[in-house]
Amino acid sequence: MADRLVYFLGALWLTLALLVCSLVLGLGLGLLLASARLSRHTPLRLAATAYIEVLRGIPLLVTLLLMAFALPGLLREYGQIPTFWLAVFAFGLCYGAYMAETFRAGIESVDVGQREAARALGLSGRQTLWHIVLPQALRNVLPAFVNESVALLKDTSLAAVIGIEEITQRARLEVAATYDTFAVYIMVALIYLVLTLSLSQLARMLERRQARARPDHPSPRAA
Repeated sequence: MADRLVYFLGALWLTLALLVCSLVLGLGLGLLLASARLSRHTPLRLAATAYIEVLRGIPLLVTLLLMAFALPGLLREYGQIPTFWLAVFAFGLCYGAYMAETFRAGIESVDVGQREAARALGLSGRQTLWHIVLPQALRNVLPAFVNESVALLKDTSLAAVIGIEEITQRARLEVAATYDTFAVYIMVALIYLVLTLSLSQLARMLERRQARARPDHPSPRAA
C-alpha cells in the first residue's frame, strides 16, 4: 500500500500543474468575458454572451475530446501540440465561461454609487473598472471562485481519458495490472478528498484575512 501511494503521489505534480495552468487561463478569460458581457458595445456583448452560452452548454468531456483529437488534425501542418496543453486549453476555455458569470455577478454587486464617485473624480471607465470595481468584485466572489477551483481540481481527472498520466490515469494503470479495483480507487478518492479539503481550508483562511482587513471590521479592542 505504501508503494502504491508513492506511485500515485508521483503524479500529483501533474494534477496540480493542470489545475494551476487551467485556473490562470480561466481566470484571465473569465475577467475578459465578464467585462465584455457588461460592455456597452453590442457586438462585443453578444459575442461574449454567445461564447459563454455555448461553452457552458457543451459537456467538459466533449470539449476535452474535441481539443485532444479534432484540433491536432486541423493544426497538423503547424506542428504537434503537447497533450498537456490541449487539456489545459480545454479546461481553461470551459471554466473561463463558468467564471465569467461569477465575475459578472461580482461586478454587478458593487454599489453603483462608487462608480459614479469614481467618474466624478475624473477616472475613465477602464480605470474605474480595474481600480475600483474589480478589487471589490473579486473579494465578493471569492467563495464562488473557490467552489469553481475545487470543481476544476476534480475535473482534471478527465485528463486520464486522453492519456495524461495524472493521478486517475495511474490508478487506471494500477487496476489494469493488479485488478485490485476497490483498494485502488478508494485510495485515489482519499487523495482527491485531502486535496479538495486543503484547498477549501486555504480559501477560508483568505476569507478571514480579508474580513480582518476591511475598514468596517471591528478591532479586537472595540469588540
